[in-house]
Amino acid sequence: MATTVLIVDDSKFAQWVTKRMIVALQPDWRCDEAHNADEAMARVSAGGVDVMLIDFNMPGENGLVLVEKIRTLHPLMPIAVITPNVQHALIARARALSAAFIPKAYTMEDLRGFISGAALRLRGKVPV
Repeated sequence: MATTVLIVDDSKFAQWVTKRMIVALQPDWRCDEAHNADEAMARVSAGGVDVMLIDFNMPGENGLVLVEKIRTLHPLMPIAVITPNVQHALIARARALSAAFIPKAYTMEDLRGFISGAALRLRGKVPV
């Protein structure tokens, strides 16, 4: 079964760009989208999400609140918080929740490390 990445971002353009990068890095992976925390939680609760990229700034709950909720359900899921808001406290909070931090605007090279690490973790080749 293909690995499914959920891209959680209120920007359709950001979702599209991110999806193109992920497909270039992992052509056999599938990308789904959610526009806010509520949509993301519904999608995760339905099952089949393996990796998440979550924008920090969204309508409703912010990305870190969403990561905290996801961690209660999936403590080992590879998750990255993506945002142009590069503040030490935000980065520290993401890391405390065992989430990667990727500053926007990112390139394919910026995503490569996270996606490669997620692939290894999903294959069970990287300890948690």
